[in-house]
Amino acid sequence: MDMMTKVDADDVTVISVTYNSAHCLPALSEALKTMKNVVIVDNASDDEIEAQLQLALPSATLIRNAKNLGFGAANNRALATVTTPYALLLNPDCLPTAAFLKSMLQAAANFPDAAIIAPHLIRRDGSPEVSYRWPATHWLSKGPKAEGPCCVGFVCGAVMLLNMAVMKNIGFFDETFFLYYEDEDLCQRVFLANQQIVLVPEVEITHLSRGSVKGPNPLKSEFIRGYHHAQSKLVFESKYFGAADALRLRWKTLLLALLTLVPRLLLPQPRYLARLVGRIVGLCRAYPRLKA
Repeated sequence: MDMMTKVDADDVTVISVTYNSAHCLPALSEALKTMKNVVIVDNASDDEIEAQLQLALPSATLIRNAKNLGFGAANNRALATVTTPYALLLNPDCLPTAAFLKSMLQAAANFPDAAIIAPHLIRRDGSPEVSYRWPATHWLSKGPKAEGPCCVGFVCGAVMLLNMAVMKNIGFFDETFFLYYEDEDLCQRVFLANQQIVLVPEVEITHLSRGSVKGPNPLKSEFIRGYHHAQSKLVFESKYFGAADALRLRWKTLLLALLTLVPRLLLPQPRYLARLVGRIVGLCRAYPRLKA
């Protein structure tokens, strides 16, 4: 794509993975209702996702999975259907605006060779969420937040603009990761393929972290988060550092989690305690092995 080629809204397919996230659709619809290509992938939610989608985004395509496939696998189902030059992965707990979408399109035109383009995430209180860095396999990031466009080694999967022509050669999400670290693995593979991950900090979007799931049992959701975070952490360590390092990390992390459990029991905060127990269980159980 030539540097001066304009990227417009019809060149982008917006993909959002939902799991009990129907409450997020009204906030998404304000900016996305003018987009021609929107795909919602639902991971077997218990809420009224179909009815809410008809009200908020009636022109969107809905892919309903019979069971919860996890974040990466659900995105892969939608990415397999994309025919546009770009795919914008957008968590349902983000608050896109028309200005944000326009700026992302301009960023795509400015950096046509980039595999991934990401904006600056903003927390609900307006403070910046520094969710990008260099890859941990090479060096540690230092210093303040970025002040201008730059190449990085990792960006948060909450918002990613994928250049489909480049990414099809690299591949999309490794479905060994059910939840967490799938974005880190994707960025790691892009980095190792010597392709660009460009952060454009002047483009901002509010990210209501952990706001996408609203089910009848919030403590169960926290347990699941802790469980899969621990499992995926070990999968990532094994994939890039080897089985021996993953085993050492497992025992070290388990020891720290058990030590943290004592004060959590003395001064219980139910959500944090549920997440910690999930982490401990995830560390104790066998984790998925990488496919040969």
